[in-house]
Amino acid sequence: MIGLWHAFVETPSMKLKIQFKVSKKANYMLDIATEPLAIPIPIESLTVDGSRLRGEAKAFWMPGQTIVVELAFEEDSVSGEMDMPGIGKLPIKGSSGRGPQLSEELADTVRLYRNPDASTRSDAEIEDLVESLLSKMSLEDKVGQLFQVPASNFSFGNAVKTDPPEKLIAEGRAGSVLGAFDVRRVFELQKIAVEQSPHRIPLLFNADIIHGAQTIFPVPLAWSCSWDPEAVKEACAIAAKEASASGTVYNHGPMVDVGRDPRWGRVVEGAGEDPYLGALFAKAQVEGFQGESLSDPETIIACLKHFIAYGAAEGGRDYNTVDISEATLRNVYLPPFQAGLEAGAASVMNAFNIYQGVPVAANQPLLVDLLRDELGFEGVLISDYGAVEEIVTHGYAEDEKEAARMAALATMDIEMATRSYEHLPQLVREGKVPEKLIDESARRILRLKYRLGLMDDPFRYVRPEKEKEYHFRDDHLKASLELARKSIVLLKNDGALPLAKEAERIALIGPFADSRDLLGPWQFSRYSHETVTLYEGLRDIGYAENQLLYAQGSGVTEAIEGGIEDALEKASHADLIVLALGESSDMSGEAASRLSIHLPEAQLRLAEAVAGLGKPVVLVLTNGRPLVLDWFHRNVNAIVETWFLGSQAGHAIAEVLTGEYNPSGKLTMSFPAHEGQVPLYYNSFRTGRPITEQNKHTKYISKYIDGPNDPLYPFGYGLSYTRFDYSELRLDRSGIAGDEKLRVTVTVTNAGRLAGEETVQLYIQDLHGSVVRPVKELKGFRKLRLEPGESQEVAFEIGRDDLAFWSPANGYAAEEGAFVAYIGTSSAETLSASFSWR
Repeated sequence: MIGLWHAFVETPSMKLKIQFKVSKKANYMLDIATEPLAIPIPIESLTVDGSRLRGEAKAFWMPGQTIVVELAFEEDSVSGEMDMPGIGKLPIKGSSGRGPQLSEELADTVRLYRNPDASTRSDAEIEDLVESLLSKMSLEDKVGQLFQVPASNFSFGNAVKTDPPEKLIAEGRAGSVLGAFDVRRVFELQKIAVEQSPHRIPLLFNADIIHGAQTIFPVPLAWSCSWDPEAVKEACAIAAKEASASGTVYNHGPMVDVGRDPRWGRVVEGAGEDPYLGALFAKAQVEGFQGESLSDPETIIACLKHFIAYGAAEGGRDYNTVDISEATLRNVYLPPFQAGLEAGAASVMNAFNIYQGVPVAANQPLLVDLLRDELGFEGVLISDYGAVEEIVTHGYAEDEKEAARMAALATMDIEMATRSYEHLPQLVREGKVPEKLIDESARRILRLKYRLGLMDDPFRYVRPEKEKEYHFRDDHLKASLELARKSIVLLKNDGALPLAKEAERIALIGPFADSRDLLGPWQFSRYSHETVTLYEGLRDIGYAENQLLYAQGSGVTEAIEGGIEDALEKASHADLIVLALGESSDMSGEAASRLSIHLPEAQLRLAEAVAGLGKPVVLVLTNGRPLVLDWFHRNVNAIVETWFLGSQAGHAIAEVLTGEYNPSGKLTMSFPAHEGQVPLYYNSFRTGRPITEQNKHTKYISKYIDGPNDPLYPFGYGLSYTRFDYSELRLDRSGIAGDEKLRVTVTVTNAGRLAGEETVQLYIQDLHGSVVRPVKELKGFRKLRLEPGESQEVAFEIGRDDLAFWSPANGYAAEEGAFVAYIGTSSAETLSASFSWR
C-alpha cells in the first residue's frame, strides 16, 4: 500500500478526485489532497492494521468536526469510505498511481469552442475594435465590466452580499472572475459569458499565483535570498505556463511591497527590506509572468501590488494605518513599482492602508497624480478584495455610494468582490462622476481582453490537454529544486555542517522533521501530498533508515504528550541532532501578523530539552519571516534558514546539510536580536546621537539600555562552507563630475577548502545632503563562483544615477558632496573608500 493512490468521488455538488500518499519511515504516514479544490487534509491520527488504514483529521471548514477516512488496499486497488462533515460519507473505490486529471474529460468538448484561426491583433486594430464595441454598450453594460466576482461563495474576510456568479455573468454584471482554479469551472462560466451576456464579452479569470501554480517554488522572501533575479524570472514563467493552462489569465501578483517589520505576515510575499533589490525582483517577476507578449497563451498578466506603502503598516499589523513622509514613500516604497511598470506590468492593485489620511482606493494624489500621470501607467487598476467598500469602514466615505464615487474618481477600474459600483450609473446621471471616466475604465479592460486574445478566441486558455502536460512536470520540479537550493541561508556553523553520511546516526526531531507543510502560504497546488519532507530528502540522498532516528517531539504550537521524552530517547542514541522547527504555513501571509516573532513555546521547550543533552545540534528552520533566534545562536552548533522552499524542499535541504550543495543564500531581511528592536533595517538614518565603538558605554546616545542596536544577522548576511576574503579595495579616481563614472574594484579570494559562490555587495553612503541620507544603501552586487585558493577582481561602476534620491526641494536628483563606497560580504562586513561627486 506504500505509494500514490487515487479515487473519483461524486458529491451532491461536484465530482472530486481524491489523492492519497501512503509512506512509511519510522511510522506510517497518510497524506490526502483533492482536485479540483486544492485542499490538503492533514491526518492527525492514523492506525494501521495490515493493509487497512484509519485516519482522522480536523475539518477546517467546520470547527470541531472530524474527517474520518478508512481505506483497504489490495495490489492495485483501494477501497473504503471518507466521512466529510457537511458533505457526508463518500465511498472510495480507486487505483494506484496519480491517475488521470479530472479535466481530461473536457479536452474533446472544448476543442469545438476554440477558434484556431484567430490571429494576433495590432494595437491600432485593437483600438478601433474597442471603440466600436464601446459605442454599442449602455452605461450599465460598461459598468458591468468593472466588477470582479468570486467564482464561489468563499470569502477572504466579511461575507459578500451578492448574486450568484452565474446570474451576474449572464446579465453582463461581471467582467472578471476571481478564484476559478478548476479549468472546468472556467469553461462553465466563460460559456455563460459568451453565450448569454448582452454583448457576449469574455471574462478575465484572476488568481493569486504568488510562487507557483501546481509546481510550488520557494516563497518570495526565500527566493529573494538567492539574489538571482534570472532564476526567479524562470520560476514565474513556469508558474504562468501552468496557471494559464488552467484558464487563469490575470495574476494578483507579484507583491512588490518593501517589508521592514517581520511581525507583518506578508513579508513572506516580498523581496525584503531593500528598495534596490526589490526593484530587480519586481522587474524579473513581471518579465517572467508576462513573457514577450500577452498574446502568448502561456503568459499571464502581472499585477503589481499593493500600491503603495502597505509594508509600512503600524505595529506590523495587517490592514493597519500607514503614516510616512513623501520622501520615505518615494525613496523606499516606490522603486519596486517603478521597475515593475518599466518592465510593462499590465495591472496595479491598491493597498488596503491609508496615506495622508485617505484610503488608497480613493486616493487621487496617489492613483491619478502619481501612478497615472507621473509614472504614466495606462493599464488596469484593480481594487484589493473589498477595498472599495472599506472606504466606508475607514470612515472616509459616508456610504457605499460615496465610496463608489471616490474610487471611480481615483480611476479604479475594477472593484473586486463587492458591489459598490452598482451606484455608478446613478452617480453619472447625477453629474457626480463623469461618464468619460467609466468609458476609460471599460476601455482599459476591453483593450486588455483583446491583447490576451480572448475577444477572438474566448476559450484559448481552457487547455486541459496542457494541464496534463505541464502540471508538476519533471523539468519544472528541477527548476524548483535549483531555486530552493539557492534560497537557503546558513546563519551559523561551528563545524557541525556539512553532515557526514558515513556511519553517522542522526536524531531527526521536531514538527518539521517529517512534515509536508513546506509550501508556505498563497499556494493552491493539487500536489501538496507529494511535497518532499526533510526525512525523505535525507533518506533519498543516502541515509539508511536505521541512521535516521525520528521523533516529532511537539506540534507547531502545542505540546505532545510524551513528545519530549520520545525525542530525548531517540537523541540519546544519535551522534548529532537535527532539530527541525518553525512556523506553519498559516502563521505567515495575509492576516497572519504576530505579536511575538519567537518560535512557539512548545518548540522552545523541546529545543531546550534536546540541547541539554550536550550533543551537536543543527537547527533547521521552516518559516516565512525573520525570527528572534538569540537563544539558538548561543545554544546550537549550526542554524540553517530554509524558509518555505516549495515542492522539492526536502531534497534541497538535504543537499545543503550534507554538503552536496554549498549554501550561498544571503538575507534580504535583517534578523533582530530582540523583537523590541523591530522595525529594524540596515538602511536607516544615523540620528544626531549615533552609537559608535567609542561611545557605546555612555548614556545619552541612541541606544537601548538592555540590549544591542544591531541585528543578530544583518541584511546581506549568509555563510558558506568555505570562506571568502576581501582585499585591495581601489577607486580609479577620488572624484567624478557630471556624467563621469567612477570604477571601484575589490579582490575576492576563496580562502577555504571547498568551491563556493559568493555575492559581492556594493553599498554607497551620501555623507551629507539637503535631507538626511541613510547610513548605507545597496547599489549593486555581483555573484561569482570560486575554486579553493582562487581569487577574482570584481568591479563596479558608480555614476550620477547611483547617487540620486528624492527630496522635497529638488525632486529626483544627485547632490554634490562626499560619499563612501562599501564593498563586502554583507551590509555589516565591508571594506570602504571615499570619493566625491560634483
